[in-house]
Amino acid sequence: MQEQISVWGLIVDASFLVQLVMIILLAASVISWYLIFQRSAYFKQAKSDQAIFEERFWSGMDLGRLYRESENTPGLEFIFKAGFKEFNRLRQNNMDADAIMEGAQRAMRVALSREADRLDASLPFLATVGSTSPYVGLFGTVWGVMNSFLGLAQEQQATLATVAPGISEALIATAMGLFAAIPAVVAYNRFSASSDRLYSAYETFVDEFSSILHRNVYATESAE
Repeated sequence: MQEQISVWGLIVDASFLVQLVMIILLAASVISWYLIFQRSAYFKQAKSDQAIFEERFWSGMDLGRLYRESENTPGLEFIFKAGFKEFNRLRQNNMDADAIMEGAQRAMRVALSREADRLDASLPFLATVGSTSPYVGLFGTVWGVMNSFLGLAQEQQATLATVAPGISEALIATAMGLFAAIPAVVAYNRFSASSDRLYSAYETFVDEFSSILHRNVYATESAE
């Protein structure tokens, strides 16, 4: 009797469609948790890289040296390298100051767009799991309850013991839907806020670096 009313027993005895719903929800939950850990590590590293690069950038180090010592690390360093590389290339081609600044800013905006894609990676999946899992679980529950009442109609004497297992297995689908959805929603909100903060910091850096390059190129042009 205990095996019949155990959660595992109810899952095993569930109808094929309800089991399929449970498998889908379990897979969505596993993938969501993997992405949650992966994104948590990514944002932690991104914040660390931002702090380290800003400290070096504002330390007064020569920009040429900073460029040579930098790697294509995602974040501010990637944006800096894209802008400074284009700035030097256009200046070596003897372009006028406006063209140099326009090219450097365009390169940084492209790099900024790529960083935005990196920051938002996997967030749509978490949003989808968070918004659809309860409905998928509810579908499994409705289907299970419907089957329970269909089976109940064939019984001559309906008792709670007859209908309870079917309803219980159906409710497991709803529980699994919520189990998949709640962490995904919490993680999505958290990562969206972190993404917005980092993107705002990147945009601020682009504006500040553009001002430095602007002073540099126009000071050089005035000296000539």
